[in-house]
Amino acid sequence: MAASAQDQIGLIMQLRRRGIRDTRVLRAMELVPREIFVEPSFLKHAYQDIALPIECGQTISQPYVVAFMTEKLEVEEHHKVLEIGTGSGYQAAVLSKLCSHVYTIERYRELQKLADEHFEELGIDNISTIIGDGWIGWPPQAPFDRIIVTAAAPEVPEALVDQLKVGGRMIIPIGENRDSQSLIQVDKFGEDDEFTERSLLPVRFVPLVKGRVKRS
Repeated sequence: MAASAQDQIGLIMQLRRRGIRDTRVLRAMELVPREIFVEPSFLKHAYQDIALPIECGQTISQPYVVAFMTEKLEVEEHHKVLEIGTGSGYQAAVLSKLCSHVYTIERYRELQKLADEHFEELGIDNISTIIGDGWIGWPPQAPFDRIIVTAAAPEVPEALVDQLKVGGRMIIPIGENRDSQSLIQVDKFGEDDEFTERSLLPVRFVPLVKGRVKRS
């Protein structure tokens, strides 16, 4: 069931109080009914004023973190964006309101089918979903202007940096365990995979991406 107008307005006001200033991001979130994509077990956390670091649930259940990550990416309409997440489709749907095309890698076919049904219901046709595992299974449209990862990795993967366009930006949670993770912003500035990274804020994400893909 879609959120009521009052619920959506309440969510946007909460995000504004938490410091989200990008009106395009706020409007995009307002247009996507979060309840369509989030499992019922997460609903009790949806609109709570949860202090950081996040203490429970997956990233996709925390509207504040989703908005924070999207705002920091500074997505423009012409950008090509790759989203790697937990499979609910909500983040991809929000990004679809900000840029012309979103590419997302899904690990489970049943979740892809469910998300595709939700996209059709919302009239979204600028998302291409590809079955893969973690960052394995790249769409041929790489490199990307922006990459957003909503599942934890132990370190910044070389394979992801490879797929980032020079001048591109990536947001990814990094940490070996839930108690020591941080959101990391990666900016690529050279053809030889030169990049800088800086920590944005501490978080507690559900780890999904494990290991490291090495270049041949």
